[in-house]
Amino acid sequence: MTTPGAAPRSYPISIKGVVVRDGLVLLLKNEREEWELPGGRIEIGETPEECVAREITEETSWPVTTGPVLNSWMYHIHAVDKHVFIVTYGCYPDTDAEPVLSHEHKEVGLFPESAIADLNMPEGYKRSISAWFARLRAAESELVG
Repeated sequence: MTTPGAAPRSYPISIKGVVVRDGLVLLLKNEREEWELPGGRIEIGETPEECVAREITEETSWPVTTGPVLNSWMYHIHAVDKHVFIVTYGCYPDTDAEPVLSHEHKEVGLFPESAIADLNMPEGYKRSISAWFARLRAAESELVG
């Protein structure tokens, strides 16, 4: 709630993608030693879907097709006392190549769903990863059943 006459607070927006290939989710390690989803800030004139696809390609060299919105939340980065509004999308990989680490991160990794709970990662990302794995399983069972 904003106090009358006070300027509203604003926050940066970060669009992130959950990319699963062969049962493994693509993650990047940041300078705070946290694992995070690839993605970044939306640019003027860009849709969120275009943003997440561009950012994933820039950060990992993986082209993707953007799927549905998975989650959104306000994330407080304690190390820098900053709030960021996060939106996550499920994304489909359009490559069989290995991910390539960009200069923006310290490490790139592919992890099974079972490893996510123990990673140093914001809970919101963990929820988004879980939601995308669940949707992928549901879609797979529809195709089989």
